[in-house]
Amino acid sequence: MSFDLLIGGVRSGKSRLAVRLGELAGGLASEVAGEPAGRSVTMIATAEALDDDMARRIAVHRAERPDSWSTIEEPRALADAISRVEPASFVIVDCLTVWTSNLLLAEVPDADLLGQAETAAALLAAHPGGGVVVTNEVGMGVHPSSPLGRRYRDVLGAVNVRFGSEADRVGLVVAGRVLPLASADEWVR
Repeated sequence: MSFDLLIGGVRSGKSRLAVRLGELAGGLASEVAGEPAGRSVTMIATAEALDDDMARRIAVHRAERPDSWSTIEEPRALADAISRVEPASFVIVDCLTVWTSNLLLAEVPDADLLGQAETAAALLAAHPGGGVVVTNEVGMGVHPSSPLGRRYRDVLGAVNVRFGSEADRVGLVVAGRVLPLASADEWVR
């Protein structure tokens, strides 16, 4: 199995789609109908409730997912969190955007951060239960006015490329719709 990468803007429907994919993988529809459930689902949540707004966002995301799912709250050690998931469990990582921000604010050097991204993406690609990763596209908007903002945009873009290169499918999510994205190799033939 491999994983899917969902990329898009804020509030575009990425997390909601990731939950739907988890429900399908976990057999929630069968469980409701009284049939045996599918495999387990593990959510790896990277956000921390550092202010009231983030606490509300986290509460909304928690309410959207079934109680039967396992959750690993891990703001920084993503590869470690992925390695702790049971092999048959479907993994949802929500999200790389916040994870990257967490590492930048912890003053992790860019090269180390990208190395961690590469390791996490490879671990997830090898994970037998499959999964889905949520991330934002931040490079299509306004040019950040601060050096940290520009660094964040550039590093997150590189993190997204690393996960995209390991993903089975990449989908751009806009207004709750998904546009499948072809790999660079498909364009350069």
